[in-house]
Amino acid sequence: MSMEAEAGDAPRHGGSWAPGKVAEMLGVSPVTLRTWNARYGAGPTLRADGRHRRYSDADVRRLRHMQRLIERGMRAREAAAAVFSGAGETTRREAVPGLVAELTRAAGALHFGSLAALLDEALLDMGAAATWTEVLAPILREFGRRWQCGDVCFASEWALTSETSLALERHSVRFADPAPGRVVLLACCPGERHTLPMEVLRAALAERGVPAVFLGPMASPETIAAMASTLDPRPALLWSTSPATVDDPLRQRLAHQGVTVEPAGSGWGHLADRGLTGVDTLTGALDLVAAHQETPRTGNRCTIAPNT
Repeated sequence: MSMEAEAGDAPRHGGSWAPGKVAEMLGVSPVTLRTWNARYGAGPTLRADGRHRRYSDADVRRLRHMQRLIERGMRAREAAAAVFSGAGETTRREAVPGLVAELTRAAGALHFGSLAALLDEALLDMGAAATWTEVLAPILREFGRRWQCGDVCFASEWALTSETSLALERHSVRFADPAPGRVVLLACCPGERHTLPMEVLRAALAERGVPAVFLGPMASPETIAAMASTLDPRPALLWSTSPATVDDPLRQRLAHQGVTVEPAGSGWGHLADRGLTGVDTLTGALDLVAAHQETPRTGNRCTIAPNT
């Protein structure tokens, strides 16, 4: 979030929020927050120093979910029980098929406002990674299947992907300035236009307090090399979904600059015989970034499947 945070308010280690900041984010008084904790067990789960508890990102998402249930007419005690007793997770899993259907209908009808609202709520409730793997990737795979069957659904797919990009941007800026650390650089191979997985990864890193810069599509090799040289990232992920857009000379150029570079995306698979192996899930990519952030490493390994 591009604003200064008061001391003690900024998240640390992937989201560690002071109660006062959480109350501000939810638009409630600190007294209300303490009441929810005392009466319903809707409190923080992290211990910062053995005495003071802090709220995790998941805690905040659950509180937002609780608020929405209250706004829809549910009593506070019932809403807290649904969200914090474990029933909330079951409710979420049960709600996913309905959310998938609603988003598909909204995309088909080109209802951009509905798409925006549904995506904002999903990201708040589930986080970026789960929204991608449980909701968006299945819809995009279904659009792909329909394309193969001759159902031209370009407008629907475009509506969903464009609104998803905007929603991910809105979601990312909800988080305060990231904890100090070397930045992660997310770049696409020149010519690569399928960028959503990288945008999801950036949002998931923002939730965890990891500083990341995403260069977007169509950045030139010179721009990527200059940014990598200036930022000294750990690591730089170079994204490609197809062998046709892979730019291995650019990967080698970054490596020769001393940049820790990881090829990312299924496009790199044809180079596996050269030792470019690695993770193929979003969770694995997050783990890879965490390992780089904690301990400097060398070597080029990482592929992230576009539908994971």
